[in-house]
Amino acid sequence: KTKTPSGIEFNTAGHSNQESGKVFGSLETKYKVKDYGLTLTEKWNTDNTLFTEVAVQDQLLEGLKLSLEGNFAPQSGNKNGKFKVAFGQEYVKADSDVNIDLKGPLINASAVLGYNGWLAGYQAAFDTQQTKLTTNNFALGYTTKDFVLHTAVNDGQEFSGSIFQRISDKLDVGVQLSWASGSSNTKFAIGAKYQLGDDASVRAKVNNASQVGLGYQQKLRDGVTLTLSTL
Repeated sequence: KTKTPSGIEFNTAGHSNQESGKVFGSLETKYKVKDYGLTLTEKWNTDNTLFTEVAVQDQLLEGLKLSLEGNFAPQSGNKNGKFKVAFGQEYVKADSDVNIDLKGPLINASAVLGYNGWLAGYQAAFDTQQTKLTTNNFALGYTTKDFVLHTAVNDGQEFSGSIFQRISDKLDVGVQLSWASGSSNTKFAIGAKYQLGDDASVRAKVNNASQVGLGYQQKLRDGVTLTLSTL
């Protein structure tokens, strides 16, 4: 990653799969016009896919971000676009996106409200082509320094809940429970983490399927951590 004197950022990345022998790489450029809150991003990868995004932030309203993005694959001719809106303040965060499809766009929206440790979130997706609500999720949570409670309902069919409790400076315990409407199949799991010292910890987890997971983590030095796990 590098940045030119004119403010253009360049970011390159790549990886190789030893099993398939496939090599993947990408090149990204980003240019910001701070006076107008404008950011232009362009990206190309070795699959010959082009990505472009134009974003404007904190101009019409503090915390509001508007962006338009598009993907184009010259070889196949496939192309798609999306318009995004995001808004964030101290106690509220909301975002929405609409894909550019003349047959009928898919609208995604979500929002989270927080106050005095309480959090409430809602997520929905609406298919305008089928005139159908395809996603309808709700979550409620409460958090303190040593305690976290989370509950969720997905599409009115799947229910889940979890509790996290810090017992002491060295011991953390968590419990998770989930079930589906119209089914007697209930999933249950309990886990714990114990801090052996400043640089080492052990973890254990067991669920109702009698699966046991164990883990050990050791910090070797700054930026290097060894993790061993089994299930």
